[in-house]
Amino acid sequence: MSEQTNNENHPENTQPENAKIDGNAAVNQAAEAWKDAASRNIPTVDVAENPLPDETANLRQGPSLHDGLLGLLPLVGVWQGEGQAHSADGEQYAFGQQLIIAHDGENYLTYTSRTWKIDSEGNPAGPDVRESGFWRISLKDEIEMTYTSSNGVNEIFYGSLFNERAWQLESASTMVTETGPANLGPGKRMYGLMPNNNLGWVDERLVDGEMRPFMSAELTRVAG
Repeated sequence: MSEQTNNENHPENTQPENAKIDGNAAVNQAAEAWKDAASRNIPTVDVAENPLPDETANLRQGPSLHDGLLGLLPLVGVWQGEGQAHSADGEQYAFGQQLIIAHDGENYLTYTSRTWKIDSEGNPAGPDVRESGFWRISLKDEIEMTYTSSNGVNEIFYGSLFNERAWQLESASTMVTETGPANLGPGKRMYGLMPNNNLGWVDERLVDGEMRPFMSAELTRVAG
């Protein structure tokens, strides 16, 4: 998803529903929207037995989604697509992304993102950044998202439901290791389902006193 995206496909332009739906209706609505990915899921790790339920990125398989996560239900799945990013020196480049948002029945979502660079001819050009973290949501629909990245960034985001198809977050803490990106400022993220049911997201960062686009992507559900 390029930075100059048609307004109707921008995450924050998704329209809220007139009324909230219950858990069963939400699952059924998601199932109808993503029939093509319905039978796919992340693989289980079968190395040694443990008493814990398997993690799942498919709402039809594995443990039931915790009731406290219904506000984040549409995010659960495996998503893949392409986007645009800016390097530390300000150069723009294309990247591919696989995003896995899963759960194990507890009151949190796991979040794993892997990205790779794409060259000028559209071919993969090597790995980029990985992120791993968690999403949680309070009884007041206040969202908490934490992650650690492979390039030395640790962040805490707080936010809210923009509507039932979009979620907005703002960084409360941005910590960078000695070898991490020294000029990374605090940021904002918006995740949202577009009219075509793809997942769009935008990351903006504070640069010279103003928020500027840093990364953005449009992802298609491939499992879940």
